[in-house]
Amino acid sequence: MKLDRRRFLSVAAGAVAAPALMSCGDVTLPANGVPQSDFDEDSTAEEVTEGIDLKGKIAVVTGCTSGIGFETMRVLAKRGCYVVGTGRTLESAQQACSRVPGITTPIQLELSDFDSIAACADAIRSLNSPIDMLICNAGMRGGERETVYGIEKHFVVNHLGHFILVYRLLERLYLAWQGRVVVVGSRAAYRSAPREGIEFDDLQAAQHYSAGRAYAHSKLANILFSLELARLLKGTRITSNSLHPGVIDTNIARNESALARGAFGLWTRLAGKSVEQGAATSCYVATSPLLGSTSGEYFEDCNAVIVTGDNHMHDQDQASRLWLLSEELTRDYLVKIERPDWNEFENGLRKKRD
Repeated sequence: MKLDRRRFLSVAAGAVAAPALMSCGDVTLPANGVPQSDFDEDSTAEEVTEGIDLKGKIAVVTGCTSGIGFETMRVLAKRGCYVVGTGRTLESAQQACSRVPGITTPIQLELSDFDSIAACADAIRSLNSPIDMLICNAGMRGGERETVYGIEKHFVVNHLGHFILVYRLLERLYLAWQGRVVVVGSRAAYRSAPREGIEFDDLQAAQHYSAGRAYAHSKLANILFSLELARLLKGTRITSNSLHPGVIDTNIARNESALARGAFGLWTRLAGKSVEQGAATSCYVATSPLLGSTSGEYFEDCNAVIVTGDNHMHDQDQASRLWLLSEELTRDYLVKIERPDWNEFENGLRKKRD
């Protein structure tokens, strides 16, 4: 029976779990100059936010309908934050928000549809309020190769969709006392991404495709996007950081085969985190008073780390190139980024214009 179980895990979960287990020589070390927390892989979102009062703060959490997105929204609202939660449909976002004690607003966001992203950003901007936390949590993994806007779907949903959303909401973050962009990435970015990093010449994944590879490629894009955003925002009160939440059995694997989903679920129960633990790093990076000036870092288990080895996790050249390419690919959906004129605002709200 034990042999059958090992065979089941090694064969059926290979396409899903094995890439996350491969180290490929990469080692994580504490990041220099970043305060170290007392939290670790066992900490929960409630524990890392204990004693933090978020009354008067506004957060946007994408992918709030289940998993770590829902737990992130629930805990932030529990601490007094007003949370805007997005779902692929308005109905799913409404159902999730209705289950959370506190103040929440549901908004529809389909990250594979750039018009939907623009409409979502416009709806959030219409609240006419600062954004203190923008948590880019939603994502997809799995399925056959598919292109959207002529680009491989994982890259569109996981990276370009959030790129547009952040771009269109930056003004709202400027208005916050200390705005934070939190990008949920994955260890897959350095364990399973292409050796050359971002495949600038094959964003369609026409030459090499597997769901795991495409997912890792998009997660590397997430982390490089956060890195470049931090560089561009240097000297402002906005920070940008990325993270790996841990391996959690959530709906992100909904596009995998039934066998792979079952194996992944079993593996996460044996060696992964709970949803409550999975949301901890997102909540920590979004709220910790220790991180007010921390930007451009990558976090695992509630602490900033440097990933050594043959990877592109801290590749500033690729990050800058990716930003320019992302602007080119989404140009029709971007807005001009300007720091707001503070004379137009009073108590954080824009005055009515004549």
